[in-house]
Amino acid sequence: MEKIRIQKMIADSGVCSRRKAEELITKGRVKVNGHPVKLGDKCGFKDLITIDGDRIDMPKKKVFRYIMLNKPRGYVTTVSDEMDRRCVMDLLEDVEERVYPVGRLDRNSEGLLLFTNDGEFANSIMHPSRHISKTYRVTVRPDISDEQLVELSSGVVIDGRKTMPASVIVKEKEEGRVVLLITIKEGRNRQIRKMCEAVGLEVARLRRISVGPIKLGMLKPGTYRDLTAEELRAIRNAIGKED
Repeated sequence: MEKIRIQKMIADSGVCSRRKAEELITKGRVKVNGHPVKLGDKCGFKDLITIDGDRIDMPKKKVFRYIMLNKPRGYVTTVSDEMDRRCVMDLLEDVEERVYPVGRLDRNSEGLLLFTNDGEFANSIMHPSRHISKTYRVTVRPDISDEQLVELSSGVVIDGRKTMPASVIVKEKEEGRVVLLITIKEGRNRQIRKMCEAVGLEVARLRRISVGPIKLGMLKPGTYRDLTAEELRAIRNAIGKED
């Protein structure tokens, strides 16, 4: 059973602030299941908390959702849009929890986009120090030289700063068109597009196919699903966050 510090439980119930709850606990005015408590003690959602003998209504246990969406082209990665453009949230209308995107994909990009209502989880994935890898399937024109491949792999200067080394693999090659698999460990704004533009390549299509150990797989464009327990465990291990 999940245990939470009593002052947080009281604050989450809306009775008073956490600081005020700490004062009440220190003064001996708070009991759990009839027993006096001290700062640092924890309780569960089924326990009975009273303040001066009056029972408080326990907050509902928050249900966390971890969702993957195959974002189609033409959708912006925002919760709402002032220009009335289609938003990724339109594709999650039947999700009851108030989730939000983890990171972003620009309007003309597609592929794997994660959503959650777990702020700590989202921040861990996006934090630069985590260096969570992201792999993109990128179609470029017209062709790519060995020199351009080396530049992309070793790092190019965008927005005045050099990118970290990347993995760049030529997946398909035909006249006027090359498909690359590019893996980066940063999350800078429009990074893949800017990297390609910096070496003289035109991006015709950009699709994210993985974030860390989470793979897009066969999920159809415009559809979503919850992460499996195995996927959640794998991504938590990747960001160094235990269950």
